[in-house]
Amino acid sequence: ERAKDMLTANLRAAMKIGGVYVLTDARRDAEETIGAALEGGARIVQLREKTLPTPRLIELAKRIRRMTQSALFIVNDRVDVALASDADGVHVGPDDMRPADVRRLVGDKIVGVSVGTVEEGIAAAPYASYFGVGAIYGTSTKADAGDAVGTQRIRDVRTTFPAMPIIAIGGIGRGNIGEAARAGADGAAVVSAVAGAEDMRAATAELVRLWGASVVSR
Repeated sequence: ERAKDMLTANLRAAMKIGGVYVLTDARRDAEETIGAALEGGARIVQLREKTLPTPRLIELAKRIRRMTQSALFIVNDRVDVALASDADGVHVGPDDMRPADVRRLVGDKIVGVSVGTVEEGIAAAPYASYFGVGAIYGTSTKADAGDAVGTQRIRDVRTTFPAMPIIAIGGIGRGNIGEAARAGADGAAVVSAVAGAEDMRAATAELVRLWGASVVSR
């Protein structure tokens, strides 16, 4: 059993950070959303939950951890929950714990950092596993996401950090996910495009298809 666990951990560690990255949303059940996203082909899933008491949030994260053996599992903001559930990593924004402190606590786990400018990227780069760059098109699901910065920001960050995985964030859906891919992002984070869909599995699968087609053509 220990050998199997080690193999699973090694496989997860080898997964490339990229592709369609689905975040949970308050309008839909988190486990239902993540189950549908995984069935649809999402490469990364993130638990974003602001209201549950910590013990219940940890139990939820542990259940999701058991679901995500074929994808990377990231916890939003909460380093304690990521550690308690053995998530693959944590994602932090400008109002959360500083990336340097996160890195010191989580060791070699994934640390995603939201950046809106190259200057923010320079400050975070020594501690980050990937950048969430945006908000590319603006967003209504994250109040602190800031104004839309456009796909040129992806190109700017890519030029400065050619080896850093970039996840495009903010207002991304089926109509513009290809633009993010062609701008050089390694992946695209989506919320409403999946959580707002009647059939979340089908919505994810369509985003995966569009992403793949755009990556091939760039």
